[in-house]
Amino acid sequence: MKKIYHLSTCDTCKRIIKELNLSSDFTLQDIKTEEITDDQIHEMQRLSGSYEALFSKRARLYKERGLKDQQLTEEDYKKLILEHYTFLKRPVLIIEDQIFIGNAKKTIEAAKAIL
Repeated sequence: MKKIYHLSTCDTCKRIIKELNLSSDFTLQDIKTEEITDDQIHEMQRLSGSYEALFSKRARLYKERGLKDQQLTEEDYKKLILEHYTFLKRPVLIIEDQIFIGNAKKTIEAAKAIL
């Protein structure tokens, strides 16, 4: 499977997708218009090792809801990501059995290396 979970309104996601110069066998899923399913988040968790790794602590709602002051469990992270797309660290690239989460330069370079 070759898939990217992204936000089409995010300039960083757009830049990364353009930079990766993806082949036509990639599926792009705009998480704002096509919500993440329970099966999809479970697969991402299986590849990454945790829901926390998929969770964006930069999301405005994270601060607004005071979540940084709470002890969140793996189940909490999962529920929050499924509840609102902004909680997913973006973009998430899945290339076969490898997952690349977020927009850190090191992460994008690692994804480029296997493309």
